[in-house]
Amino acid sequence: MTTFPEDIYTEPAEIDVNTLANLGPLAPLAGVWEGVKGVDVKPKAAGPKSQDYVERIELQPIDPVTNGPQLLYGLRYHTHITKPGQIKTYHEQVGYWLWEPATGALTHTLTIPRGQTVLATGRTVAGARRFEVAAENGSSVNGIAAVPFLDHAFRTLSFRIEITIHDDESWSYEEDTVLAIKGRDEPFHHTDGNRLVRVAPPTPNPLAR
Repeated sequence: MTTFPEDIYTEPAEIDVNTLANLGPLAPLAGVWEGVKGVDVKPKAAGPKSQDYVERIELQPIDPVTNGPQLLYGLRYHTHITKPGQIKTYHEQVGYWLWEPATGALTHTLTIPRGQTVLATGRTVAGARRFEVAAENGSSVNGIAAVPFLDHAFRTLSFRIEITIHDDESWSYEEDTVLAIKGRDEPFHHTDGNRLVRVAPPTPNPLAR
């Protein structure tokens, strides 16, 4: 169980404004990335369908954030995904990756334009080359919310994403979104995975410029 200080208002006296130097395990993710070998396994009426995809994700450092005594460093991201050879958006996603150096806490926020948000959490160490965060339906601290139709027809029971940093400075992820689909007895594992290669460096956060 997390222990919090009695003083919930006073902010840290000294804050390093250089986010890129304080991202811990998130530091290798900073920048602009592309991946061309993504695979999505999704539910369809006839059963699971595997779909290849192409991805571009931009992860840029934000200024340090405080919640009273809590100090967070993070990356704001935007993911845009298409099917190979197409222009039409297949998937889009925005959010933040956050790191709390004092506790090793990781937070991942996820919002998609179909009307769903996720707040996933985990813990790791500064130099970790592999880490994960997870969320559960019904939790108030690492939870999942969706519009009425999605909750009725494709309710997300849980979400997990694992990040792996590779020796060639690329990184990859494996996602597992467990769905309760109307008319089906068993939960469905909607999985996604891709490997990303950096195509541009990050832009320093405003205070550090």
